[in-house]
Amino acid sequence: MTHSLYYKFILGYLVFGLLGFASIATLSSRMTERYLIREQADSLYDEANQIASTYSGMYHGKDMDLISSYPQLVGSAHYLHAQIWIIDRQGKIVVDSDQSERTGRVIDRFDPTAAGNKSYTIGTFYDQFTYDVLSVHAPITGNYTTYGYVVIHMPLSVLQNTRDGILNIVYITLAVVFGLSLIILLVFTKTVYFPLKKITAGANEYAQGNLTYHIDVNTRDEMGYLAATLNYMSDELNKMEEYQKTFIANVSHDFRSPLTSIKGYLEAILDGTIPPEMYEKYLTRVITETERLNKLTQGMLTLNTLDSKGYLNRTNFDINRVIKDTAASFEGTCEEKNINFDLTFSNNIQMVYADLGKIQQVMYNLIDNAIKFSHHDSTIYIQASGKYEKIFISVKDTGIGIPKDSIKKIWERFYKSDLSRGKDKKGTGLGLAIVKEIIQSHGENIDVVSTEGVGTEFIFSLPKSTIL
Repeated sequence: MTHSLYYKFILGYLVFGLLGFASIATLSSRMTERYLIREQADSLYDEANQIASTYSGMYHGKDMDLISSYPQLVGSAHYLHAQIWIIDRQGKIVVDSDQSERTGRVIDRFDPTAAGNKSYTIGTFYDQFTYDVLSVHAPITGNYTTYGYVVIHMPLSVLQNTRDGILNIVYITLAVVFGLSLIILLVFTKTVYFPLKKITAGANEYAQGNLTYHIDVNTRDEMGYLAATLNYMSDELNKMEEYQKTFIANVSHDFRSPLTSIKGYLEAILDGTIPPEMYEKYLTRVITETERLNKLTQGMLTLNTLDSKGYLNRTNFDINRVIKDTAASFEGTCEEKNINFDLTFSNNIQMVYADLGKIQQVMYNLIDNAIKFSHHDSTIYIQASGKYEKIFISVKDTGIGIPKDSIKKIWERFYKSDLSRGKDKKGTGLGLAIVKEIIQSHGENIDVVSTEGVGTEFIFSLPKSTIL
């Protein structure tokens, strides 16, 4: 699990946090310092111009009277946390707000134009300081003549302290945001990582064949939907596995009986147990058992075809004609039990849009079942009536009926109720399964109503033809 998605996510989260913090610390420090320098330089330049304009009004001839304005100069310097100098044109420091020993000093190579198009310079100001300062200057003019300059020096340490204070706020804010972002990690852990672990564990169980394993994720999101889908899949696969086991058992059982009979009869003929004059009787039984095997095989092949998609060949045909023709094919069987058909149609012609061959098979299976489970001297009622866009077909007998606990099971493949086993010893248990598959493949439904000892009625629907 050291390379799991979760740990990669945490690693990415930490790397993102560290890189983000380093980037902000580097870029913010430089950008903040540059911003403060520009803003402070503009502010100091405005202050220098204001002081210069004050001194400009004090000029009379060529003399400078600075003593009366000195207290104001000191107050401004104290307020600005800076030093204010008055420098004449030759570079001599005339006034220093700090009253330091620099007063009267001449600055070598003093050049007011050295700043170029900038309003400020950064450095030691011609080696007058042992530390870097932000310096701005404004000319003192009068009578169209420049008499000197007001120069304001602010230590960069003042700006750096301001910068550090701002950055501390930024860092604290960043730390708080980073801490709050842990909520996202917690939400991810609870809503994605833990459910994903459960789903992964479930997938491993399914891969090992444990289809009864249930993934315990009940959230109303994509993870919950995925878990529910996998649980449904495992249930269906488990049902399919159980069905396959049952299917194999049923097929084995239904094939074993006729094969055993055929083998027994043939062995008896070969070893002389059955005399020659009885050959015809027992060979007829062999043929009957062979037909039973053939019927069972054909039923399985039909179901296999029905399980495939795209097998329907729909056409428009008269359902009344199909019912009449199918019922007529049972004339010989009905005569043996003296069973009559009562056919009722709401119209002379009722066109449906369906697969003719498959619907014939449905009618054959339903009528065949009705005859098998009907008493002698009884009637089978077949009706076809139209309603809205459907044609409803009913096949009703007055036979033995279906037990209540077997009604839901009659559609299962190979299923035979206890009553049907006595009446239909040669049945395969596939007839009704085939009927339901065919009707459902048409997008329609089939229902059954039955009372034990009274009779059974099957009702299914087909779509009406759109061609009149």
